[in-house]
Order: sequence, then structure tokens, then C-alpha cells
Amino acid sequence: TVAACDIENRPADRVGRARNPNPSTRTNETTKTEDNHVAIKAEYIWIDGTEPTPQLRSKTKILDEPTDDYPIWGFDGSSTNQATGDKSDCVLKPVRAFHDPIRGGENVLVICEVMLVDGKAHPTNTRAAAARTAKKYKKHEPLFGIEQEYTMLRPNGNPLGFPDDGYPAPQGPYYCGVGEYAITGRQIAEEHMDACLAAGIGISGINAEVMPGQWEFQVGPRGLLEVADEIWVARWLLHRIAENYDVWISIDPKPVKGDWNGAGAHTNFSTKEMREDGGYKYIEAGCKALGQKADLHIKNYGAGVEDRLTGAHETQRHDQFSYGVSDRGASIRIPWQVSVDKKGYLEDRRPNGNMDPYIVARLM
Repeated sequence: TVAACDIENRPADRVGRARNPNPSTRTNETTKTEDNHVAIKAEYIWIDGTEPTPQLRSKTKILDEPTDDYPIWGFDGSSTNQATGDKSDCVLKPVRAFHDPIRGGENVLVICEVMLVDGKAHPTNTRAAAARTAKKYKKHEPLFGIEQEYTMLRPNGNPLGFPDDGYPAPQGPYYCGVGEYAITGRQIAEEHMDACLAAGIGISGINAEVMPGQWEFQVGPRGLLEVADEIWVARWLLHRIAENYDVWISIDPKPVKGDWNGAGAHTNFSTKEMREDGGYKYIEAGCKALGQKADLHIKNYGAGVEDRLTGAHETQRHDQFSYGVSDRGASIRIPWQVSVDKKGYLEDRRPNGNMDPYIVARLM
């Protein structure tokens, strides 16, 4: 809940083999031009139009000097499922910048909205609608905490910790475990956590999850746009760091079929009214309101939601809705401490690991 070791000699199926002993700092400096002028590398990051699950894209823009006013930029939308070849130009509109923990120095990561050439939001731009919702409900001071689960896969598609043939021991010792017998991929998870902290992302924790090779990081509490921006940038950092270990990061909701937990993105939510004394009645009202639009939410909580929300593995079925105190088999869980304090937040357990945080937070 929102709340350095030597890897060169470890087996590849435990963590992946780093291409560089210290990959996070291999480009950890700004670059000077021939006239001794410092050039800034700005990595422009955006979400593409791949269906049913959008993917991250990025490219590097060289700036003459540090700035808080990043210029718009263009890209070939016909190569990202966002335009046709005869009208291929799309526009990147910078909306927020982070320190770049990979390149270091004054280099930055820039999250962008995708725009049409006429200045309107591109149909794949889900942040624009989220911004309107954030403005509309600003007086309620909504806060979100998102628990992003993910699975580390080897090049052959098997999760770390799975043998080439068959399966590891059943689930049980892996969740929040410690020791070689239980844990795989810790080096990547720890490096990712450090990178998020260095970037200025509001990461609030990490833990090993129920299935081998599966981990989780949490971002929040944050406002609507802040939490969604930071989840996307944190995902980008995770993919980028995993490149150095020949590991593929999957946020698929059910990467291994059968008796194995899926990957979700439990979303914790509260308003000012919920957090104040007497807020429990607003929490219960929020649970009931979510139930009234359960079908709409399920349709927008990530592709493959029916594969994960089966009623097993700490889930409620996708075609049923329930809420309850301390119930991880419910659609919405009210933490036990919240029921004691009579104020706090609720946890929507339905969103998939591959959900779009702009959409989920906007709907909530």
C-alpha cells in the first residue's frame, strides 16, 4: 500500500546481466561543445497511439542552455500509430520536466502532451482531459497514490526466477521476501527506486510481489496530474534501466496464465472531505458512487482486465462490484486503520498494471 551489490557473478535468470557495472552513471555528465559551452540533453517523453495498450516513446533534443521554457518539437506520428503517412506530423508540447538520473548533470526528462498541428489535443492525448477534470474538482483537493506492479522478463519471455521449462515453487515465499531462494531482480528494483528519487518523482516505496520476478513501486500521495505524470516517467525509467540488464519490463495484467497473481495498479484515492474528521461517510459515499459507474470504469481500467479480475488471487470479478473493510477480494478496499480513524482514503483494486493513470485518476 502507498505507504549496491555485485551482480556480475549472479545467474542471468536472477537479475539479468548488466552491460555496464554502473549503468545509471555511464553518461552522468553534461556535455561541453568545442567552445566550452554546456549543452543540455532533454529527453522528450510521450505516450503513443498503440492499441489496446499505449507505449512510451522518447527522443533527445539538445538545448544550448538550461531553461524552464522547453520548446515544442515534432515527430513522425505515422511511426507511432498517431498519424497517417500523408499527414504524419505531430507536435510534442512539454508540460513538466524532471532531473535526468541516467545522464545526470543538468540534463532533464520532459514529459509531453501530443498535439495536432492546429494546436488541439491529439485524440491519443489523455492528459488534456485529465487536466480539465483536475481544474474542475480542485476545491476538493483530491489525492492519489498508485501501486504499480510489473514483471521482469528474460529475453525468452519467462519471468525472472522461472526455469526454462516448467514453473518455480508455488506462490508463498516471494511476497516481500528476502534471500536468493525467493527474490529475483532486486538490483533493478533498487536502482529504479534510486533513479526515481533522484528525478524528483514522489516514489513512496517498493516491494517484491507475490509471483517470482514481480515487483511493485508506489507513487503518491499526489494530485491528479502529478501522480499520472510521475507514473509515466517512472515507467520510462524502469524500462530504460532494464535495458542495461537485458530484461524486458511487462505491465501486462496476466503475464503468466494459471495459478499466479496478475499485475495491477491499485489506486488509492481521497478528497479533503474524506481526510478530515468525520470523513468516513464520504468514503462510503465514494465507494457507492464508484459502484454506480462500475461498467464504465472496468472498460477503462486497462486491456485484459477480465483475465486478471477473476475472483481469485486477491481480486473481485470484473463483472461484479463490492467494497469492504480490509477485503482484498473486493473491488474497493477500505483499510482497517481508516475504519478505526473514521477518516482517510479508499483503495480501488480494479485497475490493471497496464492502465493509463490519466484516465483512471480522471474517472475516479
